[in-house]
Amino acid sequence: MDHEIDYDLTTGQWETLKALRTPRSRHLLNRFVLDDLVAIGLVSISDDVALVTQTGRKALVRGSSRLWDVAA
Repeated sequence: MDHEIDYDLTTGQWETLKALRTPRSRHLLNRFVLDDLVAIGLVSISDDVALVTQTGRKALVRGSSRLWDVAA
């Protein structure tokens, strides 16, 4: 059974997660926000490079319930 979790991320966390999709913006990332995303499993760091995990990609596609309220 697949349990989906709705991540209640801050605006900074969402922006950081979205920024990881493009290599150009990776140097502008806040290390503290990255550490938070690593702790909840949405980002991994390998050789000082932050990468979105499979769970992180699912969270990006699914979005936040707070974002759904704005779109409605």
